[in-house]
Amino acid sequence: MKLSVCVPTYNHEQYIGQMLDGALMQQTSFDFEIVIGDDASTDATPDIIREYSAKKPGVSTRGTIQAFLHSENQGPKEPREFAGRNNVLQLLKACKGEYVAMCEGDDYWTDPFKLQKQVDFLDHNPDFAVCHHNMEVIYEDGSPSHFFNAPDQKAVSTIEDLLEDKWFMATASWVYRNHFLTEDFAEWHAKAAAGDWAIMFQLAAKGKIGYLSDVMGVYRKHSAGLSNVHAHTNFRFLQNRKEMFRNVGKWLDGRYDATVTRTVHRYDELLAGLEKIGSSN
Repeated sequence: MKLSVCVPTYNHEQYIGQMLDGALMQQTSFDFEIVIGDDASTDATPDIIREYSAKKPGVSTRGTIQAFLHSENQGPKEPREFAGRNNVLQLLKACKGEYVAMCEGDDYWTDPFKLQKQVDFLDHNPDFAVCHHNMEVIYEDGSPSHFFNAPDQKAVSTIEDLLEDKWFMATASWVYRNHFLTEDFAEWHAKAAAGDWAIMFQLAAKGKIGYLSDVMGVYRKHSAGLSNVHAHTNFRFLQNRKEMFRNVGKWLDGRYDATVTRTVHRYDELLAGLEKIGSSN
């Protein structure tokens, strides 16, 4: 299998059809699978997935659907910052493609050649581990939309950019070489609340990160999204984030100690500021 589309979803009945339509419209020279895991949604998301799974793929698509519809939430229930983690990790391991494209159930793709463009890039650039692209960010509350990446986004990034605490990749824009097909997750991964960062550190340790400026999808921000839990006003999350950088630095055998030290120091300052605010209230 050339590519797997990894789709974690939970209570996305308003969105999951649009996500699957965006995947199934992909025009590729290769076959791909859609590996979707519903984390025991309490709405109609599983029923919608069943409807799509029952349909035969259209003439223009090479995509097939493999659905994991969990009857119980895979957890963990606590802490809240880790919500959905086990479903995602199980899905990543279920992806058998040479490449994996990520798209959470509330985001969607708009370019029918997205997967082909990114696979072509990685096929022709073996020293790259990841390819990402620009996305449109839209808001449930009606706030103005904007692009995820700035016009000056670098065409080539490395793990050092991530260690500087720079995040420049919408998750639904990733296509990466399937490192986890043959290797287990790093030991520190299970302790990291920021699951997308944890995955990307492990990938970026294997190769460079390439960027395509084409806007090929939509990243949806809404009140139920984890980005509201993973906020810079959440003391527990910031503590966890600081520890993640420390753990990654050790995992990389200290090769980036100067960069990691600067990043950890910034988190110490953020945490001290939040403690000061808390003590004054």
